[in-house]
Amino acid sequence: MDNLALLMQGFTNALTLDNLLFALIGVLLGTAVGVLPGIGPAMTVALLLPLTYALDVTGSLIMFAGIYYGGMYGGSTTSILLNTPGESSSVVTALEGNKMAKAGRGAQALATAAIGSFVAGTIATAALVFVAPFIVSIAISLGAPSYFAMMVFAFIAVSTVLGSSRIRGIASLFIGLTIGLVGMDGTSGQPRMTFGQPLLAGGIDVVVIAVALFAVGEALWIAAHLRQGKPATIPVGVPWMGKDDWKRSWKPWLRGTVIGFPFGAIPAGGAEIPTFLSYAAEKKLSKHPEEFGHGAIEGVAGPEAANNASAAGTLVPLLTLGLPTTATAAVMIAAFNQYGIHPGPLLFTTEPVLVWTLIASLFIGNTLLLVLNLPLAPFWAKLLRIPRPYLYAGILFFATLGAYASGLQAMNIVILLLVGSLGYIARRYGFPVLPIIVGAILGPEMERQLRRALQISSGDPTALVSEPLAVVLYSVIAVFLFVPPLVRMLRNKLGDRLNGVGPAAGPPVGTLTGPSTGPSTGTSTVGDSADGAAAAPADRPDSLVH
Repeated sequence: MDNLALLMQGFTNALTLDNLLFALIGVLLGTAVGVLPGIGPAMTVALLLPLTYALDVTGSLIMFAGIYYGGMYGGSTTSILLNTPGESSSVVTALEGNKMAKAGRGAQALATAAIGSFVAGTIATAALVFVAPFIVSIAISLGAPSYFAMMVFAFIAVSTVLGSSRIRGIASLFIGLTIGLVGMDGTSGQPRMTFGQPLLAGGIDVVVIAVALFAVGEALWIAAHLRQGKPATIPVGVPWMGKDDWKRSWKPWLRGTVIGFPFGAIPAGGAEIPTFLSYAAEKKLSKHPEEFGHGAIEGVAGPEAANNASAAGTLVPLLTLGLPTTATAAVMIAAFNQYGIHPGPLLFTTEPVLVWTLIASLFIGNTLLLVLNLPLAPFWAKLLRIPRPYLYAGILFFATLGAYASGLQAMNIVILLLVGSLGYIARRYGFPVLPIIVGAILGPEMERQLRRALQISSGDPTALVSEPLAVVLYSVIAVFLFVPPLVRMLRNKLGDRLNGVGPAAGPPVGTLTGPSTGPSTGTSTVGDSADGAAAAPADRPDSLVH
């Protein structure tokens, strides 16, 4: 009941005229950037960070949360009408949504995406109300070893789940940790990696890092791959749904919510995995499986619900533990830090009005998104016609202006260009960007927790495993890192033996011996064909051939 009372107080604050205006601006901006391919909520929040120093902290965070939710909504519009996801979490929506649009059912696809996002976002935010205080009650009793283990777990999760390989993800993480080392050592007071520049003694501003990685790096990447000509979009009227569409959508909405929220609440890296799981579940449970691949409405309803439920779930570790699991959440950590507020278990005690006002604004923003997105869908589709050169030139201009405004130092512009170039190189060679920003933000905090644990234990390293949660997390990390490679290695060895590769007492199974085959070159496999591959004798059993 205390939670509900605090939430009602939060609604009282969130429903003021100023905060409603911030929520409206946030959801409008979020939807717009979600619609435009290549521009995501993380970039938008990063661009706005330097411009919100003079704003009230509550209003700024309400606007940023609206951008986050709006970006999840807007990504579905591009996926459905253009077959180009505005967000990576909207990739699955394009599979069925664009097929529906091409079949003349774009209005129904947009409607089920918008309503499903509202249903999932509302249910998941309600779950946040009850789950977050429970996690806080546990987190308060934890010591430095557990917090250090949680941060290591978050680092491993975001660096090994994302990107084209684990090695690249871990390399990105170490780049971020290295950036976080710049500045004065908190214990000895010695400068670290400042290169004799007094302006670097205080460290690199996280706002500049975020703007550089998500705005400059992304703009350079898009510019390098810019194609001429305007993409052809499918015209659409006001979204609506028939009786049969409602009947086929409401269960996927609920199932998508159940799948998406837990994935957002654990530090495991975003909404991509739950959207794919939701799509697979709907394909298996649907009464119309033959429609999948040709425009099944369940394939839009479920993943979109999972997408938005995951977005709400992401706020659980962000607010209760100070752990970001997505790029936007990482930038929102920077937004808290610029006001001197540190998300974590004490946030609900030290800033209760701020936290519950922010949570209440999520309900309000979710409702605004539904009211705005249904009638404004044709307008959002027209945004896709903005020429990309003009769009990204504007982004680079505001990124430079924001970086300079954050400290009024020309050095910030140099750092912006250097880190922005690093972001471009990371994208060019398949290195994920999220581990870089997470490492830069959480690296100093992880160092503090490590030093605190070792100082309390007089330097005894066994103190790092002195708490049960720390032991559990390290065990999970070990399983996560070493079990999949071992399983792959054993599977490959087993496959080699079954295919006749490796040591054996006699000739490998399926090898044709005799004078006509030549020296050990006649291995017959399933892929053998008439283009010169050896053929098995007619009387040989099929099992030997395969």
